[in-house]
Amino acid sequence: MNVETGSPRMEVATLGGGCFWCLEAVYDELRGVEKVESGYSGGHVPNPTYRQVCSETTGHAEIVQVTFDPDVVSFRDVLEVFFSIHDPTTLNRQGADVGESYRSAIFYHGEGQKRVAEEVIAELEAKGLWDDPIVTEVTPFDKFYVAEDYHQEYFRNNAYQPYCQVIIAPKVAKFRKQHLERLKA
Repeated sequence: MNVETGSPRMEVATLGGGCFWCLEAVYDELRGVEKVESGYSGGHVPNPTYRQVCSETTGHAEIVQVTFDPDVVSFRDVLEVFFSIHDPTTLNRQGADVGESYRSAIFYHGEGQKRVAEEVIAELEAKGLWDDPIVTEVTPFDKFYVAEDYHQEYFRNNAYQPYCQVIIAPKVAKFRKQHLERLKA
């Protein structure tokens, strides 16, 4: 607890694992997560638009910023969920989504997050869960640009859209099944 404000101390994880709509939909359900925002990070163009990011000219990845209470869910737990809901072995691709904006990335906030990210990746590699090596980039966080309003809570607001039904809903169902004990009440 923050003694001055009486509120829990929060941490932020910045993660790219393909379409930000998928990641947001899952992290919205993870106990200990206070806020999830879709946006862009890792590029060289200030204040990019979705159209610019999709044009593959900005260097940005579609990401989510996950604000969480580390007393409820650790950064390691956040990463365990991250690696269970996307393919970290495909460079600049998640399923039919292709391009550097869909890359697997952890933009770490401090050396502690960097160390945990590298440890988790090494542990997963040692387990041999995938035939190919993990290509998730682990890079320092620089800037976060919030995505346009219509991208926020996309799955919640558009659950019956075909993309949501075919791509996002199965990821959310898989998360719920694998991480039942971590769901919000």
